[in-house]
Amino acid sequence: MQKLMFGLFKMLSYMTILILFVILGFIVYRGAGAISWNFLTGYPEEGMTKGGIFPAIVGTLCLVVGSMVFAFPIGVMSGIYTSEYAGNNWLVKFIRVMTNTLSGVPSIVFGLFGMTLFVDTFGFGDSILAGSLTLGLLVLPLVIRTTEEAMKAIPDSFRQGSLSLGASRLQTIWKVTLPMAFPNIITGLILAVGRVSGETAPILFTAAAYFLPRLPHSIFDQVMALPYHLYVISTSGTNIEASTKMAYGTALVLIVIVLAINITATLLRNHFSKKVRTN
Repeated sequence: MQKLMFGLFKMLSYMTILILFVILGFIVYRGAGAISWNFLTGYPEEGMTKGGIFPAIVGTLCLVVGSMVFAFPIGVMSGIYTSEYAGNNWLVKFIRVMTNTLSGVPSIVFGLFGMTLFVDTFGFGDSILAGSLTLGLLVLPLVIRTTEEAMKAIPDSFRQGSLSLGASRLQTIWKVTLPMAFPNIITGLILAVGRVSGETAPILFTAAAYFLPRLPHSIFDQVMALPYHLYVISTSGTNIEASTKMAYGTALVLIVIVLAINITATLLRNHFSKKVRTN
């Protein structure tokens, strides 16, 4: 029975990997023909059925970086508070329930909220800033929960040893527990980046432009973005053959960007893990 269950688990794991490679292979097969230097560095032309996607690439990177600049510090500090300072009282339990609830809210609701608060109330307009703040709110629960679990995974003996040597609680967190938990915190960052880079609904209301063949000059400019660009050219209904080719090429570029960001974050995680082991 044990061998049967292990065999079943092994088969399901291989099936998951196979499905992933099938999806990636399909996108590469359909999109590789669209990739060229002009496609990567050019500007869209003729209703986005020709030209390139460079403004959408730049816009996507701006939104990803902007959202992480907002969500990562706040999420990490919130996770440290709930795991190291707040204890296990009713307030912490309430925060965890609200965080879990917030993580289950559909992304389009975040888009409507971001449009009302950042675009209209704060007067940011459709801009990188409004889109980044909205996407930051979207992934904030994920960063908080990942940080909290990473901090909880550190044995209490390390905290007690540091405190017994005369270090304060803040010094213990900054010098002992946070460096040890940081590799796992970066895992949360990887997941957050993956979700942000592929979201369409939030930026539809706050940042993304239908057709904008130029680069942004400030955080208050509207931008094109790869997910919305992919949606537009897939549903435009004009020049279907050219649009389909552009759509698969755009999807392939988006996957490559997410993969590159994930590899970079993984290398950073491995670097910090080695640093923790050597110290």
